Amino acid sequence: MAQKIRWGVISTALIGTQKVIPGIKRSKRGTVDAIASRDLSRAKAAAKGLGIRKAYGSYEELLADPDIDAVYNPLPNHLHIDWTIAALKAGKHVLCEKPFAMNARDAARVMKHAGKKRVMEAFMIRFHPQWLKARDLVRSGRIGELKAVQVFFAYNNVDPKNIRNIADIGGGAALDIGGYGILSGRFTFETEPIRIVSLVDRDPAFGTDRLMSIIADFGEGRQLTFTISTQIAAHQRVTLGGTKGRIEILIPFNAPQAETVKLIVDNGSKLGGESSKEIVIKSSDQYAEEADAFAKAVLGETELLYGPEDGVKMMKIIDTMFKSEKTGRWEKTGL
Repeated sequence: MAQKIRWGVISTALIGTQKVIPGIKRSKRGTVDAIASRDLSRAKAAAKGLGIRKAYGSYEELLADPDIDAVYNPLPNHLHIDWTIAALKAGKHVLCEKPFAMNARDAARVMKHAGKKRVMEAFMIRFHPQWLKARDLVRSGRIGELKAVQVFFAYNNVDPKNIRNIADIGGGAALDIGGYGILSGRFTFETEPIRIVSLVDRDPAFGTDRLMSIIADFGEGRQLTFTISTQIAAHQRVTLGGTKGRIEILIPFNAPQAETVKLIVDNGSKLGGESSKEIVIKSSDQYAEEADAFAKAVLGETELLYGPEDGVKMMKIIDTMFKSEKTGRWEKTGL
């Protein structure tokens, strides 16, 4: 039987209990052996509901467990980097939920602690077959030369108690979902943005960036444009525009777990989608795929495609988005 790694989860956050833990349980190379909360009763309830053997009433206790190989960290944004470093110091590999940190300087602290331990920011879409297929189509020249990537990602949440609406702990659209817009360009252009300009509308009560539109210059005439919002009706779509056609990823970020999805490929010969064709992508769980990729790297079977340096780059880009908001000008990313 293939070797598996043993996961511990710090926090009972919904992204973990509803998405990632079920995904790891579907994976081939991992088991979820422990979960921790600052409230032991919550940890026990989550463990019982999810079939996890161990429950801890503190994160420190879980990190001290010698039987845990890797930690999944879905804590609130402002706690990501400190607890990732704490897990590394405890000898654990870490899959850290996005954003990697509150800013690039904060994120860079992880580099001196990683050592031989694997650390990755949890952008699960990089492992979903629909994204891999879309990139393969781009690489093969199916839509000609990729020139434009357009992204829309929004949801409507105006609950003042929700962490996404508390600015001091990393609330707002950029830190919550902005990385997906950035990643759409980085993943498909397969290079880094050179400069960025942003337009931002902030909630007058929360102080959070509730609506943000970005243009990112990837050089050689390649442009990423994306709009993200925490206060617009839920919608998401990614369009890859090439010189000979386009690809649409219909549910790019919250693809249903263990279900088929579709890509649209259109050569542009007819308007209104009349010349489009559907490509059905096999049933997949992007969280399970992510967990298996991480486990194989931990076990030394493959290289980790996206290490801590990738998370630092992502934060540099997000920092640049905020810098452009303040200056009102194009700002270089320095990548």
